[in-house]
Amino acid sequence: MIHFSSDTEIERIALGIIDRTLPKPEWTHAAHFAAALWVLRRPGMNAEADMPGLIRAYNLATGVENTDSSGYHETITLASLRAARDWLEKRPERPLHEVLNELLASRYGRSDWLLEYWSKPVLFSVMARRAWLDPDLKPLPF
Repeated sequence: MIHFSSDTEIERIALGIIDRTLPKPEWTHAAHFAAALWVLRRPGMNAEADMPGLIRAYNLATGVENTDSSGYHETITLASLRAARDWLEKRPERPLHEVLNELLASRYGRSDWLLEYWSKPVLFSVMARRAWLDPDLKPLPF
C-alpha cells in the first residue's frame, strides 16, 4: 500500500507541524513518522531535541493539552524516532517518501508496534509519558 507519492507531501506535513497549520485530522500515525523522517534528514535539526517541543506546541495549537493523560508522550516519541532513524540509516540514498512507505508497510506501520516491547501498563503510565522508560518486555532491536 502506497501512502505517499512524493517528498513534497512529507515536507507539507512536517512544515504543518512546525508552523502549527496541519489540520488535526491529518496528524495520524503515518504523519508522525513522516514528520520524524523529515526532521531526521534536516541538517541543523536534532530530532530527539526538536521533536518534543514541536509536538507539544502543535498539540496546544490544535486544542490538545499536554498532561499526564493526553498529548505529548516522551517514550512513544523517542522510541518512534529510534525506529525511524534506524530505518532511514539503512536507506540513505532513497527518496524520503519511499523510505516512509516501506516503514509504514513494516510492523512499525501498525500503531500498536510498541506493545511488542512495552506492556500496556508501563507504556501508558504517567512516568513513560513524562520521560523515557526502557522497554519492559524485550529490548528494542535498534
